[in-house]
Amino acid sequence: MSYTQIGLDVEAPMALITINRPEKHNAISLETLAELQQAVAEAEQDERVRAVTITGAGGRAFASGSDLGEVKDRDFRKALEPIVQGLADQLERLPKPTIAAIDGICMGGGLEVALGCDLRIATPNSKFATPEGKLGIIPGGGATARLPRIVGRGWGLEMLLMGEPISAERALAIGLITRIVENEKLIDEARAMSEHIAEFAPFVPHTMKMMVNFGMEASTAAAQMLEKYAQGALVQTDDAKEGIRAFLEKRAPNFKGS
Repeated sequence: MSYTQIGLDVEAPMALITINRPEKHNAISLETLAELQQAVAEAEQDERVRAVTITGAGGRAFASGSDLGEVKDRDFRKALEPIVQGLADQLERLPKPTIAAIDGICMGGGLEVALGCDLRIATPNSKFATPEGKLGIIPGGGATARLPRIVGRGWGLEMLLMGEPISAERALAIGLITRIVENEKLIDEARAMSEHIAEFAPFVPHTMKMMVNFGMEASTAAAQMLEKYAQGALVQTDDAKEGIRAFLEKRAPNFKGS
């Protein structure tokens, strides 16, 4: 499929999806969201892809937020359309791990895309904010649900209520991102992370994601029970037997996804 708002490049084991509206600081329109969802679905079906990275073009912004030219005309019916929250939901459900590679502005709807990813890395000049309150609205792409779950209630409310940008260093300190990488090394770092993930048996990252995402919604006891059943299923796979055998034989495992 050809895209006009984004780019999709596959260099196994990573699919790189680039939001490509640098003249608008990669503001996310409904068309951009639709193309992002299509690209993620395409990456899911590609057997060469073991991890998906999302980034922004231009070196100034990951994504500056939702396209306000559309938001100003958004009515209640449009605000309830599934596509507005659908991308982050899709990224969470994706069997393959996802990485947000952030360089520059990551605010509003752009931050909500990053919050849907499993891992977030950023450059030193990156800035993060949920500024919707200053516009007389609140986030509509899942920030009020995901942000407190990632950084905790206190920092979630700080960012949501104050709406002020925070630096990459602060984002790292509160757990919003996990790595700060120099600008020119950002995509290389995402690729190295993807290659590391690809060394695991294919069932492992998928199961890890499910355990964390479903476990966060359950009680501790229920989450631990889910974990035990998941481990019980994985330990019976050929890959688990190969992994244990390779460790004991001091060699690299040869996982086959079975």
